[in-house]
Amino acid sequence: MAVEMTINGLPCRSTADPACRLLDVLREEFGLPGTKEGCGEGECGACAVLVDGQLANSCLVPVGQLEGAAVTTIEGIPANSPVAQAFLACGATQCGICTPGMVMATVALLQDNPRCTREDVRRGLSGNLCRCTGYARIYEAVLQAAGDLPHD
Repeated sequence: MAVEMTINGLPCRSTADPACRLLDVLREEFGLPGTKEGCGEGECGACAVLVDGQLANSCLVPVGQLEGAAVTTIEGIPANSPVAQAFLACGATQCGICTPGMVMATVALLQDNPRCTREDVRRGLSGNLCRCTGYARIYEAVLQAAGDLPHD
């Protein structure tokens, strides 16, 4: 059974086993290596993507559940977006394993709460682990991105 979905705005058809993890389908079938596997258990957030606009750990999502869904990966976030630019400007990356998931969690947070506080950022990124930093630059990047967003 094929699964039809949209990935980063493009129609895609997966022929993978419906029980196959979205993480593996993205990386192996569609050649999108930006989504990283950290723990494989939904604990670290390195594999975070947006599914129909909601943050999801792709290591926990069977591709068979995604018929008609819209999936956004790190490759679908423009390099000139406020979030990507803030992560660069603030030096919010080190080894890079957590960065795609952090960026995706930031996008999800800011779409729901564009005027977030540091405490909102702490809660919004709580499902994402970074082993290299003390999170200060990541939080700074999220707050900078929030400040760069147009506010109605």
